[in-house]
This record gives sequence, structure tokens and C-alpha cells, in this order.
Amino acid sequence: MTSIKLFFTRRPWVLSIIIIAVITLWLLSGIMSSPSDDVSLSSAPATDAKQEIPLAKVKVDTVHAQPITRTISLYGRTAPDRKATLGAEVSGSVEKLLIRKGQRVKQGQALVQLNKADRELQLQRAQALLKVRSKEYNAAKSLRERGLQNEVALVQAQAALVEAKASVKNLELALGNTRILAPFDGVVELLHVEQGDYLGVGDPVAVVVDLDPLVITADVSERHIRSISQGQAADVKLSTGDKLNAKLRYKASIASEQTNTFPIELEVPNPQFTYAAGISAEVDLILASQTAIKVTPSMLALDETGNLGIKTLGLDDKVVFAPIEVVKVDPDAVWLGGLGDKVDVITVGQGFVRDGDTVISVRNTGGE
Repeated sequence: MTSIKLFFTRRPWVLSIIIIAVITLWLLSGIMSSPSDDVSLSSAPATDAKQEIPLAKVKVDTVHAQPITRTISLYGRTAPDRKATLGAEVSGSVEKLLIRKGQRVKQGQALVQLNKADRELQLQRAQALLKVRSKEYNAAKSLRERGLQNEVALVQAQAALVEAKASVKNLELALGNTRILAPFDGVVELLHVEQGDYLGVGDPVAVVVDLDPLVITADVSERHIRSISQGQAADVKLSTGDKLNAKLRYKASIASEQTNTFPIELEVPNPQFTYAAGISAEVDLILASQTAIKVTPSMLALDETGNLGIKTLGLDDKVVFAPIEVVKVDPDAVWLGGLGDKVDVITVGQGFVRDGDTVISVRNTGGE
């Protein structure tokens, strides 16, 4: 035994050759094993046979279409129907204020009285001169008819008469313009003068606004401008909580270059000036009515190409993906068009099935 150890110690390569030979023999024994072993394995019953996948179970509601009114939701602002800035048409000092700021006025009502100065005397002198020029013209005309005066004298008399009439008219206008009048029924929004102020021609005096009807201004997108027309009805809710019924009176023909939207105006009767201008408003512009079904937003889905729709139950309990048209969106529901008078909507389990799948359907007794 000692001699064998000594032999392997001096010749270690011999041991390596022996180990390699043993491993080789073991591998060859596996390759050359009896075919009967393979036959016995193949004759065993198959365990990887395809198992049948159970059908998904879904809940289904039959949803009936209901009439719904389409609307466009806009944000707007109230504004006066008319606004006029009044200015002095003649120079003079303010003799008397006849109204107060915030006061309602009628068309033609005097607001401010300017000092007349010597305009009344000038008018009286012009009127007297007019009488003289009128008599001179009549005399020249009579003499001309009798052939005692030439044509030039008659024309000169006529020109003097016209000039006298113009002078009287101008002085009458100047005297009348010393009283500044309201151009329409409204409210004196601003009053720029005080008693004793001196005004030149064109200086601002007051601002008068007309709030009947009250105007609501808003902007409509390019997408919806063709859907609205003159006289269209709208529901308006002011930031004060007031709810009003409005009517479209104007839509622009040219879009804003900055926003690509079209300005519109709606009007609301406001005979008592109950509602003020400059208030924020929510506008629901009423479009055509149509039928639609009501579903919760969670029922909406996308198909493989990204189209929005819902999953419905078709013939033979097969899933059908139905494209939809969103008619109206409420805080807790979506109204969908293009689905007919009624449709079987998968309400539970729609996230686990695809278009064309066969399912086990369970009807909800309390469907919409």
C-alpha cells in the first residue's frame, strides 16, 4: 500500500489519466443506454395536455336611451348694453349739477348745467339782425320784380339773409349745449366734474351706462362656432348665485388672432337693473336635443387602436366593443350617443375581457 502511494506521489499525472478515463466511461454508458428506457417513458400517459380555460363572469345592465340636451359650457362676464362718455360741446364753467353719481336717468334728462354767459344776448342780437336781413331781402325781391333793381343786389340780399339764419342757428345750438343731457335711459356710472369746474370743448363730464338688457360676453371655440346661431337659448349662472335665461344676439364672423376663439354676446332682460355689469358668469349654450345613454366614467375603455368606447354584450354572450360619441359630461356620469335605443353594457368585469371573448353574463336586476 505504501509502495502504491509512493508511485502516485512520484507520478501524479497517472492519477489524472485514470480519473478522466472513468468519467468518459460513465458518459458513454448514458448514451448507449437501452432504447427500452425511452420507450417506457414515452408510453407513460401525457401530463402536459392543454387544459380548458374557464370563461370570465361579468355583470350586465340593459341601459335605455333618454332624451338629453347638448350644451356648450362657457365662461363669460356681464356687461352693459350701451356705455356713453359725455363731453362738453361748449366751453364754460359748471353752474349746477342736476344729478348724482349712481342715479338712474331718463333719455333727454339734464345732467349738468353750464354757465350761459352772454349767449342769450348774442342770440337776441342775431334774431334781430335776422329780421332786418329778411326785410332787406323782401324789398330787393320786390324791386327786382318791378325792374328797379339788378340781379346782383337781390343775390347779395339773399346771401345776407342766409348768413343771419346760420348765426341764429349756431347760437341756439350753443345755448342748448350748456345743458348736458342723458343720451338714453341708464345709470350715471361716473361723474367727472364738480360745481364751479371750468370745461373746455371735449372735456369729459359723465359716463352713462345702460343695463337693460344685460349683456353676457363669452368666447366660443372654432369647434363649436358652427353649432350656434342667432336667437339660441342659454342658461346663465352668475357668481352671485343668480340663474338667468339668456338669448344669443351676436356671434363674431372673425376669430381672435390671439386665442382663435369667436366672441359672442347674449342678452338678459334687466328692466329694474337688478343685475350689475362686471360679474363672472357660467354659460350653458343649449344645442340640439338627442337621445343618449347614461353611464359612469369607469365604464369607458379604449380599444387596441385607441378609440374610446364601452364594452357591451352581443349575441352568444360575446363581448362587443362599441365606439361612442360623448354627448354631455356630468360630475358623476357621462352621456353617450350612437348606441341606439338600448344596449347591454358590461358594468362589472369589463377590465378583464376583450372584444370577441365569450363570457358568462349575470344580469343586474337594478340596471339603469
